Amino acid sequence: MDQKVLHRQFDNGLVLLGEPMPWLRSAAFTFLIPAGTCFEPNGLDGLAGLTSEMTQRGCADLDSRAFGERLDELGVERSSSVTTNHSSFSCAMPSSVLKDVLPLYADLVQRPHLPPAQIGDARQLCLQDLRALDDEPSHRCFSELKRFRYPLPFGRISQGTREGLEQCEQLAVQEFFQENYRPQGSILAVAGKFDWDELCEIVEKSLGDWQGEGGPQLPALQSCYGSRHVDYSSSQTHLALAYDCVSYESPDYYQTRALVGVLSDGMSSRLFSEVREKRGLVYSVFATCFSMAGQGSVLCYAGTTTTRAEETLSVLLETIHSLGDGISEDELARLKNRIKSSLVFEQESSAARSSQIASDWFYLGRVPNREEVLEKVDQLSCDSLLQHFSQNIPKNYSLVTVGSQALELPDGFDYSQV
Repeated sequence: MDQKVLHRQFDNGLVLLGEPMPWLRSAAFTFLIPAGTCFEPNGLDGLAGLTSEMTQRGCADLDSRAFGERLDELGVERSSSVTTNHSSFSCAMPSSVLKDVLPLYADLVQRPHLPPAQIGDARQLCLQDLRALDDEPSHRCFSELKRFRYPLPFGRISQGTREGLEQCEQLAVQEFFQENYRPQGSILAVAGKFDWDELCEIVEKSLGDWQGEGGPQLPALQSCYGSRHVDYSSSQTHLALAYDCVSYESPDYYQTRALVGVLSDGMSSRLFSEVREKRGLVYSVFATCFSMAGQGSVLCYAGTTTTRAEETLSVLLETIHSLGDGISEDELARLKNRIKSSLVFEQESSAARSSQIASDWFYLGRVPNREEVLEKVDQLSCDSLLQHFSQNIPKNYSLVTVGSQALELPDGFDYSQV
């Protein structure tokens, strides 16, 4: 299946990416704006999310209701999110209406109403998202881990804090929008059925005159290590653990991705079989790769009872370090099949593909094609994974526990900077 990612950078700095998928009847785009939580002023945690909510309450000649109704008429499935680096807007639609939807979002990022009368309602929605963390233990645990492991400005979470949101007034929203919703650093990635020349013409007309200065320089990331406890009255204990690994930008990323896959991809993975099935210690356990500011981490989560929390942590660490005993051919074969399956499924989803190419461009400055990824996967071997593990022994641990009992990383594990 031929795969080609097209690229154009406009004079104002906006990057347009396009991957034609003519076998589909849909089109999708992911619009990354450099307005993430790392750009929030100190004390205004949650401003990025509040601003994202406010931008969607009408733009140009459409008020909030008319904007939503127009997207509904066009059959658009849409979402928005805020990460450390970006505010993101994503849409999937019948390919025939892409030309109508893109100008609407061009208005959103350039000419939103930011209606002052609605800031109270928008703030309440953000506070509701913040309160919802208490109902999602793994999300709460990872949020606390991010705050602990990554210092400001990187450690802010998208939901913000109650104190920060209550301090976010209309002027702060307007200033954050003016300073951060800018073409320099923005990425618009389109995938699906479309004509590239027509797409470039639409984007040139809608966003070619978009103006804005470059953003502030961020400090170097210096992670924090050790243990932290968040007291929470419960019979359960939730553990979030992080340790160093290579980042997404590294040529060895797929070695790390494979090791984490052996740990946590599917019901045959080591964490599931060892920690949950054989020992019965947890009701949920998983691990994933995470990259930020050129540094990589493996993030692990385990949910267990308070009485079994200490044993759970011990077995979790033992299972991670069991990778040093070697990888079996069966484990490697299952992993390769799962990665290849995910690539196949991605080719059937314009939304998934637009998100992936936007992410690749941000981290790598290019988009690896399917053949390149498949080659990296095929080159994985039991010996190469063991060698990569021995050269990148897990270290610099950060542990956060949420519950009624605090845990500490045991002696003998290296969790300080070496």
